[in-house]
Amino acid sequence: MKFLTAHWQHLLLANYRVEPEVLQPLVPEGTTLDTFEGEVYLSLVAFLFNRTRILGLPIPYHVCFEEVNLRFYVSPDQDRSRRAVTFIKEIVPRAAIPLIANHLFNENYVAWPMSHRNEAGFHCYTWDTGRTHRISARINSGLAYPRAGSLTEFITEHYWGYARGPRGTLEYQVEHPQWQACEIEDYQIEVDFEETYGPEFAFLNTQTPVNVLYAAGSEVSVSFPRRLRRESPFPGTSPELLSEPPAPGAG
Repeated sequence: MKFLTAHWQHLLLANYRVEPEVLQPLVPEGTTLDTFEGEVYLSLVAFLFNRTRILGLPIPYHVCFEEVNLRFYVSPDQDRSRRAVTFIKEIVPRAAIPLIANHLFNENYVAWPMSHRNEAGFHCYTWDTGRTHRISARINSGLAYPRAGSLTEFITEHYWGYARGPRGTLEYQVEHPQWQACEIEDYQIEVDFEETYGPEFAFLNTQTPVNVLYAAGSEVSVSFPRRLRRESPFPGTSPELLSEPPAPGAG
């Protein structure tokens, strides 16, 4: 059984080219920064969770809600072909979500007031830290499957997550069909990155994204986490693998 199933809808992805030194201190142990054509990317991603189920069951008041996250791209050292993401911070409007995700997945969720507006051709997500932050876009292009080898494919085609923890890196699988997407020209990003994500990301306040994408989304499932396999220092012995989910709070 999967830990979580949901429908991720109306994703907005603002993608920034950054220096690797900005993200290197945040790279989970056992993984390496992934690059596209030699460049490192960071993405602000906003979307709607809908039809959410935990262990197959809907949780009252947690079936439909917004999420905004800041993420970057890594691959595990043992399989550099595996595309993966790691999160700097994930914003949601319900306090129970950080309680579960931070303990079980070692993520950095916070609960702040949020809202969304999804209409035909227009999508907007806001969050409140004492002031309102917003990302919005008008969709003027048709959706299409990303061209193989394109930046759009690199940003949208990731099926694993890695998170740092006190007892090692956790990994989990995210399954969904390939998304159709389009590039957006008409968008607004009114975000204080320093206030939302910390002083090390203040430079994004004056940086224009390389591109902004829209994806319609799909059904998604997320596996239980497991501790990342470690290579044994002794040839011929088995590496450590945690196949069962860690106890809440164990990291």
